[in-house]
Amino acid sequence: MILYNVTVNVEQAIEQEWLQWMQNEHMLDVINTGLFQTAKVFRLLNIEQSEGTNTYAVQYFAKNQEDYETYERDHADALRHAHLEKFGNRTVAFRTLMEEV
Repeated sequence: MILYNVTVNVEQAIEQEWLQWMQNEHMLDVINTGLFQTAKVFRLLNIEQSEGTNTYAVQYFAKNQEDYETYERDHADALRHAHLEKFGNRTVAFRTLMEEV
């Protein structure tokens, strides 16, 4: 199993709008590519937050690395662009890929 983790720092002023959009639209769009089995979102608790922000980990679970690579090649740019169009520079994200051992 492959875990694709997107850690996102979100301004508190847009936090509820961002979370609702992520859960009701964006995460479903990623799942609907057929390349991930499930997705979860977590709010990080044990890190020092920048003033006026909160941090979330959005996790997508794929069967294998080939599915992840297909997602990156065929879908990631458009979905990331949709996020950027909606929230601009009010969020900052970084991505990690992990393999279950």
